[in-house]
Amino acid sequence: MSASGEDWQAAGFGLYVHWPFCQSKCPYCDFNSHVAEHIDQKRWADALSREVERAGALTGRRKLDTVFFGGGTPSLMAPETVAQVLDTVRATLPLANDWEVTLEANPTSVEAGRFAAYRQAGVNRISLGVQSLNDGDLRRLGRLHSAAEARAAFDIARREFDRVSFDLIYARQDQSLDAWCEELDRALEMAIDHLSLYQLTIEPGTAFGARAARGGLRGLPDEDLSADMYDLTVERCAEAGLELYEVSNFARSGAICKHNMLYWSAGDYAGVGAGAHGRLTLKGQRHATVCPSAPGAWLKKAEQEADAFEEFAPLSGQEAAEEYLLMGLRVTQGISMSRLLAMGADTDLPNRVDRMVEAGMLACEGDTLRTTHQGRALLNAVLRELLAG
Repeated sequence: MSASGEDWQAAGFGLYVHWPFCQSKCPYCDFNSHVAEHIDQKRWADALSREVERAGALTGRRKLDTVFFGGGTPSLMAPETVAQVLDTVRATLPLANDWEVTLEANPTSVEAGRFAAYRQAGVNRISLGVQSLNDGDLRRLGRLHSAAEARAAFDIARREFDRVSFDLIYARQDQSLDAWCEELDRALEMAIDHLSLYQLTIEPGTAFGARAARGGLRGLPDEDLSADMYDLTVERCAEAGLELYEVSNFARSGAICKHNMLYWSAGDYAGVGAGAHGRLTLKGQRHATVCPSAPGAWLKKAEQEADAFEEFAPLSGQEAAEEYLLMGLRVTQGISMSRLLAMGADTDLPNRVDRMVEAGMLACEGDTLRTTHQGRALLNAVLRELLAG
């Protein structure tokens, strides 16, 4: 196995399970999510379990460090569905002693009994999609819950799980710096060990994207106000004991999301479910996997064919290096320059890195390359420069 292959092994191994269904489609969301009147939970549980078994056969029973149920809205999964998938995981793959099992949940689909059943099935970490603690902004964001329901869901999760994270979106329409500061302080009073705080981005193909193209999405903050909000976020979270470890993620010591760190450190993960992506190193070669995004197409393929992959393609050294750069510079710990170059990065990259270091956007200490605070605030521009070769 190549040196870069060994690095991918050392970064850990995870399983991503995509549940593609939601109660409604949020106007800012560009994830693979669908609204369905009826879901055959047993049929989906069986298909997901078959794909877990196939992933285990493909990867040669590698030790599993993390499982992440993402979506969509995984808290719409019946507890029995989650239990069956995790039972299959236990029967198929050896597990790390401290394996992390995260399930994403929306406050509208939270019930105390359901959360207790998820915990009994093996889930040990919950990520709540709160998005705002302001009722008016929740309506603007297309959310179906109120701020009071979000706090109630958080209290339920906190009673059942030691590890609870929740998401908020800032830089919303007509949001002032003072308003975000007040909302963030309330969130920090609730936070246990982890917060994900995302700046609202307008993506093409979304309802917000279409509205913005028509000039109908008014009141979004300008770049200066957005930067001030980000600076305030980092400062306030640090004061509360939650340190920035990735551009949008904050955690107390020892409470980072290990599954997401697999992505950001170029680890391996198998992706099962409609639209799921994966990265697998087999015989020293890094591969990208993609499953069909349409739920019906994925289900039929999983039930009738040898595997449910739509794509299973080897990555070139340059492609692997670019992914490592794109993902790894998001985390404060940075990336290994020697690993990056060994993957196959182009020979002019060190010169572009030097220019970004001189501009104060990057810092290079020994073998470690990381973004500075200024570089993180302008990360997309920094990445464009680094990938310009």
